[in-house]
Amino acid sequence: MDPTEGVVTDFKDRMTYSGYLQLPLLLSAQKPLSSHHDEMLFIIQHQTSELWFKLILHELRAAIGHVQRDELEATFKILARVKHVQAQLISQWAVLATLTPTEYLEFRHVLGPASGFQSLQHRLIEFMLGNKDRRMLSVHEQDPAAHSLLQAALNAPTLYDEFLRYLARRGKPVPATVLSRDVTEPHRSDPGVRAVIRSIYERPEEDWDAYEMCEKLIDVDEQLALWRFRHVKVVQRIIGWKRGTGGTSGVDYLKQLVDVLLFPDLWDVRTELKG
Repeated sequence: MDPTEGVVTDFKDRMTYSGYLQLPLLLSAQKPLSSHHDEMLFIIQHQTSELWFKLILHELRAAIGHVQRDELEATFKILARVKHVQAQLISQWAVLATLTPTEYLEFRHVLGPASGFQSLQHRLIEFMLGNKDRRMLSVHEQDPAAHSLLQAALNAPTLYDEFLRYLARRGKPVPATVLSRDVTEPHRSDPGVRAVIRSIYERPEEDWDAYEMCEKLIDVDEQLALWRFRHVKVVQRIIGWKRGTGGTSGVDYLKQLVDVLLFPDLWDVRTELKG
């Protein structure tokens, strides 16, 4: 049997693979500013990261909407997908790690002050998951549209805020001070919230959806910490303790982020559980 039999070859006025994916636009977006061979790797690494960030944002917005509508089960597949996307982001650090210090120094100068620290999409993800920092708004002041998006994310409840509100609607005694907290600030571990979470973990059969949601949130938090750790080690491997191109302290700054907990109640409650 001819394996090409029936294959469409006439694409006049018809959708093509290249057209659907906008490949001419996508594949023309890599524009090295130096003549060094490895700058292409550096560009593609960061562009693919931004594409994955776009998908994570798409999924997190949907997840927040589902939790607001009390559709908790619908978030499980979404957060499982986010976890797998995060795994892709972690694994691709290994590709950038093939860049040696000598190779990177050949084109690092063309970046100027450009840095991943300035990634709007990554900052939006951080804000939606709870790692809020008003100071980050200043990084995007030169771009009104980006600044507006980040300001909106700063002012909006996080995925975890919405989960706690869901628990309160289910009759759980989530403290009123937590439900009415200033959402522009990071959530701090709260004994009243931990008591609610502890009751869920002690009797998962009574609140299986909430129990599963807690574990899905832990998955996302852990994956982000692993991504940050791989980021630290790759940066350390390539530039040592030099300052970052965007002006941060480089490795020392990144190390501080590894231990950031997005959902501290979910981590702290593990210590309080009794066997």
